[in-house]
Amino acid sequence: MSETLAPAIASRPVQKGDHVFLVDGSSYIFRAYHALPPLTRKSDGLPVGAVAGFCNMLWRLLKEANEAGVKPTHLAVIFDHSSTTFRNALYDQYKAHRPEPPEDLRPQFGLIRQAVVAFNVPSIEQKGFEADDLIATYTKQAVAAGADVTIVASDKDLMQLIEPGVQMLDTMKGKTIGRDEVIEKFGVPPEKVADVQALAGDSVDNVPGVPGIGIKTAAQLIETYGDLETLLERAPEIKQPKRREALIANADLARISMQLVTLDRDVPLAEPIDRLGVRPVIGEQLIAFLKAMEFTTLTGRVAAATGVESGAVEANSALVAPSRQTEAAQAPAGPDGATAPIADIAGLTPAAHAAERARNIRALPFDHSRYETIRSEERLLDFVARATERGVVAVDTETTSLDPMQAELVGVSLAIAPNEACYIPLAHRGEGDGLFTEGLVEGQLEIRAALAILKPLLEDRSVLKVAQNLKYDWLVLARYGIETAPFDDTMLISYVLDAGRGAHGMDPLSEKWLGHTPIAYDDVTGKGKARITFDRVPIERASAYAAEDADVTLRLWQVLKPRLVAEGMTTVYETLERPMVPVLASMERRGISIDRAILSRLSGEFAQKAGALEAEIQELAGQPFNVGSPKQLGDILFGVMGLPGGTKTATGAWATGASILEDLAEQGYELPQKILDWRQLSKLRSTYTDALPTYLHPETKRVHTSYALAATTTGRLSSSEPNLQNIPVRTEAGRKIRAAFIADPGHKLVSADYSQIELRLLAEIADIPQLKNAFANGIDIHALTASEMFGVPVEGMPGDVRRRAKAINFGIIYGISAFGLANQLGIAREEAGAYIKRYFERFPGIRDYMEETKRSCRDLGYVTTLFGRRCHYPEIASKNASIRAFNERAAINARLQGTAADIIRRAMIRVEPALAEAGLRARMLLQVHDELIFEVPEAEIEPTLALVTRVMEHAPSPAVALSVPLSVDARAADNWDEAH
Repeated sequence: MSETLAPAIASRPVQKGDHVFLVDGSSYIFRAYHALPPLTRKSDGLPVGAVAGFCNMLWRLLKEANEAGVKPTHLAVIFDHSSTTFRNALYDQYKAHRPEPPEDLRPQFGLIRQAVVAFNVPSIEQKGFEADDLIATYTKQAVAAGADVTIVASDKDLMQLIEPGVQMLDTMKGKTIGRDEVIEKFGVPPEKVADVQALAGDSVDNVPGVPGIGIKTAAQLIETYGDLETLLERAPEIKQPKRREALIANADLARISMQLVTLDRDVPLAEPIDRLGVRPVIGEQLIAFLKAMEFTTLTGRVAAATGVESGAVEANSALVAPSRQTEAAQAPAGPDGATAPIADIAGLTPAAHAAERARNIRALPFDHSRYETIRSEERLLDFVARATERGVVAVDTETTSLDPMQAELVGVSLAIAPNEACYIPLAHRGEGDGLFTEGLVEGQLEIRAALAILKPLLEDRSVLKVAQNLKYDWLVLARYGIETAPFDDTMLISYVLDAGRGAHGMDPLSEKWLGHTPIAYDDVTGKGKARITFDRVPIERASAYAAEDADVTLRLWQVLKPRLVAEGMTTVYETLERPMVPVLASMERRGISIDRAILSRLSGEFAQKAGALEAEIQELAGQPFNVGSPKQLGDILFGVMGLPGGTKTATGAWATGASILEDLAEQGYELPQKILDWRQLSKLRSTYTDALPTYLHPETKRVHTSYALAATTTGRLSSSEPNLQNIPVRTEAGRKIRAAFIADPGHKLVSADYSQIELRLLAEIADIPQLKNAFANGIDIHALTASEMFGVPVEGMPGDVRRRAKAINFGIIYGISAFGLANQLGIAREEAGAYIKRYFERFPGIRDYMEETKRSCRDLGYVTTLFGRRCHYPEIASKNASIRAFNERAAINARLQGTAADIIRRAMIRVEPALAEAGLRARMLLQVHDELIFEVPEAEIEPTLALVTRVMEHAPSPAVALSVPLSVDARAADNWDEAH
């Protein structure tokens, strides 16, 4: 065989009846890269994950196009050329903010181009033009010749090309995009997409557009005025002042944007369309490439399809022949849809076992035709019996709302093996003559009868239930009298393994680990005003969606669970993550009471203060303006008043973010400080005093927040709907809001708060003798630091000296800079820098800890808490200095913050069983960072305070023995503020 691969081009004029396929290769590369976990060639460590994904996608496209009878007559893969294009000459900031490709992707670009040639498909790119322009030109020529065109891509920029005979195909979602889909996305037909994009701009490509105008508004304007130029000419007629001013002021930017987004359909093509004629796959050539890449699974499929014995073909030596193969041989699914056989995994190491299992499961195709809709008790009993026998079942609920405290159960889906899944409809409502009716449709199980059958399975301790984000399902089912146990949660397993390395939702996990894009919720329920609740979805459509969710969840569990053992993360999952699900679900179900009268008074008070501040602001400005308008504020501060430090954004407006206003306030300018005060009051009013009463549950009359377990890299929880973790604790306004959180009659609220836990952990982890001794002997740590740094005795220390030491102590944890410390203390940057230098001289172990953490994280890609949690920072080795510095600071802090998060998790898991064992009736209601809030009967305050304090202070043991003692401040009061 030849040592190199050369494209075989078939010259064939395009004519009426032909079908031209144009693949957006650049888009394919990045989708393949992000869809798959990292993969390296074992023989030499070469990254090949994107190459593998690309080859599988291209093979599937060719195979499915032929099977569907839509055989392309012409086919090419189009790539972007690395050079600049004519758009950069028009606007030098075009795509200026695009990040560099990941380092492990760069060596794969050339290999992917070789892959295209190995498939015997033309690989096209042209200097000075983007792939989109080449696709646009080929499309124009094909349509002129009477041919149909399929653009294989999902890029919104290409949607302007759609017309009769031209469609797009999103192979990742198995979705065809035509005129109707474009209108649904943009609100206008394809021929007006460029006008809308020019108005709205594009932050990804740095197309400026018109500030303040989004896609929806742009579509309305174009529908009204017809096209961009007409709109700009008639802009003075527009009644809305902001919109009118924006269009007039930014007309030139809009015209430039129009040139940037409009595809060039007249590129002088270096490769004529007639030379894109389809040629058959040459089995020997493709197999030689695939074997060189060590893609054994796909090699087998190609060999079977082409009739070539793969063993008789040598790997192409031009691509460095592998020394061994990395993928287990895997036969494709049979014509009857039976799943592919699982390779023998006996005798493998845990890591090899996990990798082999993942490859086998990924190779199993999804077959929706095998899903069952269960409509009788007999069939449900049969499925439950099979699930009980298997011992593992994936479970998912479908409901009417995302709020588990108010959602009504519509159906339940189960899966016991890949493609062995079912959906049990329980409360779907009918649809007749296009109008919804209130009655339940026929062909469903009565909900009480179905739950009576499901309850023994879901509570059976011998059957493992698997779910994705189980806390939601746990809460819903608990309201129907079912306590799901035991369980595994695929979201939490993924979080333990890969915190900081991507999303943990089902859809991205499915695409990454299974190579499968699940049916989207929006595709089932619709979007926007047309969205329907799930009980209105027809059962057949709901069944395919819900059963697939259970199937995906089970497969993810099969892929991810072995990795816990292989990567030594089982203890973290079993002791810090899985037990938190019922703990948080119980807290959310309890909620907390609020005093609406207090909040109402505070809203009025904040409104009055905001109004008074507005008046002061207008007077200081010397003219009336909209205080809430960043543009008008910028014009006042930097245009009229001429304050220093003004910078403009990409849109040409003055930047007026908090950091800029804080800098000006530090310099003594009064107006910026007043703006900051006004913004803070306005935010507290809109976020809390006005909003909190709207969250009251209609039945419990309490506020039920929702906690996210897998939202941060460090293991800290986050709170939403409403967010109760961001109420300011050190401001008078924040304290007043906390006073509105109250205990029920006959009860008190108890706040138990870890004291200076991250500083204690800094002393422990960095092994700083002075700090460890101070904590052990109960010495004021900030006074000690001030004494060490400034030579001032601890006794009788001035408050301002201690305050400076406190700012440095806490600032060091978060990597504070001299500039940041100077702003915080109101001192010169040089003086702040001297403080930080002196601090590290007095505590050199802290500097050593920081440097060692950075080195270790660069080597491993993650840092580890004392309890073994891994916090990943893959960008710590970035060539971008600001990104690298951010990740270094985050890694340093993560060991402390992550360990603190682990400690409070252990306390939460242990405290309620301890309360129950002691016969105490306290209930844990909230967790806010290092603080736990309980509602306690008045008669049990003292024993509860003692027990909670003891559990929290001893939470690390026996897993971790700290030499620095933990300290907890616990108090009881009628409201949260007084308790805290």
